[in-house]
Amino acid sequence: MSKKKTMLELQRVDVEQYRAMDKLPVTLVLDDVRSEMNVGSIMRTADAFLIERVCLCGITPVPPKPEIHKTALGAEDSVCWEYHASAAAAVQLLRQQGYTVLAVEQVHDSVDLRHLQIEQLGRYALVLGNEVKGVSQQVVDLCDQCVELPQFGTKHSLNIACCGAIVMWHFFQALHW
Repeated sequence: MSKKKTMLELQRVDVEQYRAMDKLPVTLVLDDVRSEMNVGSIMRTADAFLIERVCLCGITPVPPKPEIHKTALGAEDSVCWEYHASAAAAVQLLRQQGYTVLAVEQVHDSVDLRHLQIEQLGRYALVLGNEVKGVSQQVVDLCDQCVELPQFGTKHSLNIACCGAIVMWHFFQALHW
């Protein structure tokens, strides 16, 4: 029978050590995400998969907030984050910095995540949208490409934190050395 690992056996790094680690060349952009709990969950997953930073945009709540901390479990302190007045402004800046910007959104001509070509030396920004409206059309128009998660059930969308986790894992698998 398998025995669960203790906290000591997990050998986790502290915040200082984490900040010094090499990160994936992946930035997340949250476009008007409403829920503090979704923001916290995304930050916790970003910590797990060594995402370089999270851009909190528009109405997206920023730390310190109780519900962010409740779900992030301190990842809001380890993951680099910054605030932008709009996701459009963040996307324009990231494109100027050489990032390939991908909206995670259901649009005509989107690329199925399973078929996305990820360049080993590329730098990526992944835009995740509002819980109800998704990524705004203005931001979609600024992106290099749109990526869609295949879904086969009766629902047409996933919770943003779940969707973000799947996409981060996909990039982690493709880019982690």
